[in-house]
Amino acid sequence: MKITLAAALMILGLAMAPLASRHRGRDRPHPGAGPGGALAIAVTVPAGADLIFLSGALGPFDAKAPAGSTQAFGGDTRAQAVGALTNCKRALAGLGLTMGDVVQAHVFLAGDPAKGGDIDFAGLNAAWAQFFGGAEQPNKPARSTVKVAGLVAPGALVEIELVAARVK
Repeated sequence: MKITLAAALMILGLAMAPLASRHRGRDRPHPGAGPGGALAIAVTVPAGADLIFLSGALGPFDAKAPAGSTQAFGGDTRAQAVGALTNCKRALAGLGLTMGDVVQAHVFLAGDPAKGGDIDFAGLNAAWAQFFGGAEQPNKPARSTVKVAGLVAPGALVEIELVAARVK
């Protein structure tokens, strides 16, 4: 029986459809993330997918906390990252998306006064692992993290931008 190239490609496409339904492939874990790290070195988004860009998110603002304090945005880096990611999760849900649809993230970290002005990268990664690369949500986005001199809101230590993909 002869199989034409077109028929072979159609059969291959049908076989690959379940994989494409998750909308992207993960190339390999990022070596800087450590064992079991929750970010990818690369993420592939299939042609035709819509990309959704979320603006930078901070943790929830507490007007009762002292002005300009880290408590105004949830506390230390870990707590602020959890708050920012929770806000991102809510924004995605409002768009019919989940954290599993996130393909890229940009994280901006300011130094924590309680740590002598150093950033708390371990605190960020601990919060990150609650949202990515776990049993509940195994997908891992590509991520860049940048240390900044400060964020626009006094007391904020973490700002997170996300890019999500929606397969049509």
